[in-house]
Amino acid sequence: MANHSQSTKTISLDQYGIKNAKVNYQLSSDELHAETISKGLGVESSSGALAVNTGEFTGRSPMDRFIVKDAITKDKVWWGNINIAFDTDKFQKLYDKVVDYLSEKEIYVRDSYACADENYKLNIRVINEYPWSNMFAYNMFLRPTETELENFSPEWTVVNAPGFMADPEVDGTRQHNFAILDFTRKIALIGGTGYTGEIKKGIFSALNFILPVFKDTLPMHCSANVGKDGDTSIFFGLSGTGKTTLSTDPNRSLIGDDEHGWTKENTVFNFEGGCYAKVINLSEEQEPEIFAAIKKGAILENVIMDDKGNVDYADTSITQNTRVSYPIYHIDNIRKPSAGENPKNIFFLTADAFGVLPPISKLTPSQAAYHFISGYTAKVAGTEAGVVEPVPSFSACFGAPFMPLHPTEYADMLSKKMLEAGVNVWLINTGWTGGPYGVGTRMKLKYTRAMINAALNGDLGDYTYEDYHIHSVFGVAQPRTCPGVPTEVLSPRTTWNDDKAYYTMAFKLSNAFRENFKKFESYASEEVRRGGPQRYAF
Repeated sequence: MANHSQSTKTISLDQYGIKNAKVNYQLSSDELHAETISKGLGVESSSGALAVNTGEFTGRSPMDRFIVKDAITKDKVWWGNINIAFDTDKFQKLYDKVVDYLSEKEIYVRDSYACADENYKLNIRVINEYPWSNMFAYNMFLRPTETELENFSPEWTVVNAPGFMADPEVDGTRQHNFAILDFTRKIALIGGTGYTGEIKKGIFSALNFILPVFKDTLPMHCSANVGKDGDTSIFFGLSGTGKTTLSTDPNRSLIGDDEHGWTKENTVFNFEGGCYAKVINLSEEQEPEIFAAIKKGAILENVIMDDKGNVDYADTSITQNTRVSYPIYHIDNIRKPSAGENPKNIFFLTADAFGVLPPISKLTPSQAAYHFISGYTAKVAGTEAGVVEPVPSFSACFGAPFMPLHPTEYADMLSKKMLEAGVNVWLINTGWTGGPYGVGTRMKLKYTRAMINAALNGDLGDYTYEDYHIHSVFGVAQPRTCPGVPTEVLSPRTTWNDDKAYYTMAFKLSNAFRENFKKFESYASEEVRRGGPQRYAF
């Protein structure tokens, strides 16, 4: 797919309060690449990709993400330390200061849209201070044709001014950076941070409110692919669990790797037009598709290069959150358009550093709702005086920072859709086996792939005692055999060779699950509450 050349159309930004700006409208990816380098804002890597440094912020700042509390949101948003309320009058005053800051500057404007299904399309105008931020919008949102641009009418606007610093005492922010959604004005206002992920996540947070409230569609922080028979699979998982790796399958077409909607018509569509992948320790051998996508048109963020432009992907001296964005057409085996039908299997991915959860287990509908609300994985803590201790990490719906509604509302929608579609739900542990982190080893990727393939092919037997064993603490059903996987690997207890140590750790993790779920108990049904871990053996 070729870049659009620069549009001959010009637009005024007066309606946004931006006066006398030099407007670069709808520049091509190549032009934005060249602009960034000519202004000294980035350099070209040896692969041809643009490399930039996002400045002070190399990741999202969740405590500086706000939603304007107004007539649309006040009774629907789950307010708290994830969805932080912002005053509507203060928003207007801050917005006026930002557009005044952007006035008389050189500005980059892009019209694009989200949602690959025509029935759910959301037109977006992105106004950027920097050319590489606008190139990121080209990569990550869907790209209209020249014909579509002729009568383009934006519904939402992103105003992105990394160089503008808020005054917290005056402006009502926590510190000088901010990302604020206003559902009445339909504006995502971002300032004080160059991290491009705030642009993408601003619009997708908006969709995570709009789609369930107004469109009866479930938004999902997941990847998805389609098999040769047209069956769609969905992969939920937090960072580091293998979501992108496992959904990128040579035998299945990729719908997308991060944000999707599941409609009332039982179709699944990608929100995005690109991929935003972590590149820490990236290698051509382990991740050939992503490695090959890092070429002209891609943007590398916060990586270290030598004087010849060669990237050292193991160097995390700027951040562990090194990233690349690229348009989805940089991947060969993609679904066109980015949508699928007939969801048949859902995989919840977790990297359990406690080494307790089975490498694959089948979930009942109540267990699926419980684990979806919990959104568990584990982080590996650093070592202190030789002590290594895994830390449980829970993010509701596998994407809490982007979910404006209460997590049980998304879980109820998921449960309903799973039952209507007859979907199988699997819990996949890509983490540790044979003991916790520091004792056991990471589950082999070839085994995980074999288990997922067996689930997709229907090779894991019937949901019976002969084919499955019920885990005595978590109550999930473990298959007794799986093609291509040693039988002992399927039982985490067996791999430990120490029942007492295993069950001590299992109860420790189950207690963490129960403690985390306390904040949801008053909202969740009795059936969902029963989907959690059991204290005693059956």
